[in-house]
Amino acid sequence: MFTNTFVPSRVFFTRGIGRHKNKLQSFELALRDAGIEKQNLVYVSSIFPPNCRLLTLEEGVKELLPGQITFCVMARNATNEKGRLVGSAVGMAFPAAKSQYGYISEHTAFGADENEIGDFAEDLASTMLATTLGIDFDPEKDYDQRRQIYMMSGQIVDSTSAPCVTTGVAGLWTTTISAAVFLP
Repeated sequence: MFTNTFVPSRVFFTRGIGRHKNKLQSFELALRDAGIEKQNLVYVSSIFPPNCRLLTLEEGVKELLPGQITFCVMARNATNEKGRLVGSAVGMAFPAAKSQYGYISEHTAFGADENEIGDFAEDLASTMLATTLGIDFDPEKDYDQRRQIYMMSGQIVDSTSAPCVTTGVAGLWTTTISAAVFLP
C-alpha cells in the first residue's frame, strides 16, 4: 500500500502579465513576470489546507527551485484584441479555526477592473467556505452584505485576492495570470 500524503504548509500569491505575438509565449512571459516560470506547475483545485501559512511573494519565490514540481491554483486569461480589458484573479477565504480548511477560487473576466474581479474571486471563495461551515445567509444579497454576515459568524476570519488586470495591445497576445502557489 502506498501512503504518501502531501498537505502544503505554506502558500503565497503571485500574478503576472505577458505580451507577445504568440499566445503561448505570452503565457510564458506572464509566468516570468509572476516569478514562477522555472517551475513544473501542477494545477490543483480549491482547498486552502488546514494550518497553512500565508507567505509574502518574496518569501515564497525564494523557496522555489528550478524544475521543482509546484502545485498551484491558477486563473489565466488572454486576449489579442486591442483595448480589451482582460483579467484573472484567485481569491482565498480563511476560516477562524486554523485546523479547518478554507477555500481558494479562480475567476477570469473581460471588462472588469481589479476591484471587481478581486471582489468576485473573494466572494466565490467566501461563499464556498460559508456553505461548508453551515453559515446561514441570503445568496441574493450583494457580497458586502454577505461578507458582514460571514465575518459576524466568527467562523470566517478574512478573505483576500490577487487580481491581475490589463488592457490588450494591437498585434500582441496579452495574458494575465493569478496564482496561489503551495509549498511543503
